[in-house]
Amino acid sequence: MKKILVTGASGFIGSFLADRALSNGWDTWAGIRKNSSREYLTDPRIQFIDLHYSDPEKLKSQLQEHARAYGKWDYIIHNAGITKCLDPEDFDRVNYMYTRHFIEALRETGTAPEKFILMSSLSAYPNPDTAYGKSKLKAERFLQDQHDFPYIILRPTGVYGPREKDYFLMVKSVRAGFDLTAGFEPQLLTFIYVKDLVEAAFLALGSPLSGKAYAVADGRVYTDQEYTGIVARALGKKRVMKIRIPFLVLKAVSVLAEAFSKFSGKPSTLNRDKYFIMKRRDWRCDTKPIEEDLGFRAAYHLEEGMRECIDWYISHGWLYQ
Repeated sequence: MKKILVTGASGFIGSFLADRALSNGWDTWAGIRKNSSREYLTDPRIQFIDLHYSDPEKLKSQLQEHARAYGKWDYIIHNAGITKCLDPEDFDRVNYMYTRHFIEALRETGTAPEKFILMSSLSAYPNPDTAYGKSKLKAERFLQDQHDFPYIILRPTGVYGPREKDYFLMVKSVRAGFDLTAGFEPQLLTFIYVKDLVEAAFLALGSPLSGKAYAVADGRVYTDQEYTGIVARALGKKRVMKIRIPFLVLKAVSVLAEAFSKFSGKPSTLNRDKYFIMKRRDWRCDTKPIEEDLGFRAAYHLEEGMRECIDWYISHGWLYQ
């Protein structure tokens, strides 16, 4: 039986990765903090571990002890990280330094897996303009310097699906009859449904290839207006008022929201990093490499995925029709 570790397993993407590993019949370990939610990790077959990324020596001891007791993991999907925080320096600390500590510990303890998947982001490539994207790129570059380490990097574009909370805010806005859009020029968007991203990750695990990095998207490009239309149709909403917000206003609101989040102690979905993400007009990416190398084909385009996602929101009481 294959043994797999999914770090960041309590999150949106991580919980789906753990589900897939269980469905494969693998010995599944969820790397989560002790105080993290286990709402989507209730299967009794899941085993848990709280890895101390901030303490390299303690982390190495944990890996050695785990290998002695259970054997080393065959596969690792390193999905742990943060997408928003109170202090922008935390992006670098968590997304880069913790990843570096983990890789170094795996190498130094002889517990490197057969394949290590780094879940990065399209925000990291090619020239990141956010603290989040820069932290992910640093992690990528460190991993790419490990020439004898069996890795594949995945750079998903906008990931949506059941359990996701940021795109859900947009869905709620459209349900209320409003489409709040940044800027006056069309924005070109790409998406990947969470189940398709999971499929890409497991294709990467099974591939003999190593030392590769791939963009992951459904292969289509949507304008922001097309995206809103798809959401509206999935909701059965016939009329939606489009409100375009000038970037100057959006930037001011983002700065204020970030300042308030520091006062409240809770990271805000709207912040300066998010502002730069919304300001970027072109999120196109090349999916041919992952299609040719791994045989990946998205099963869901945005229309199908959004319908399934909204059905889940409704059935779980997140959204009422």
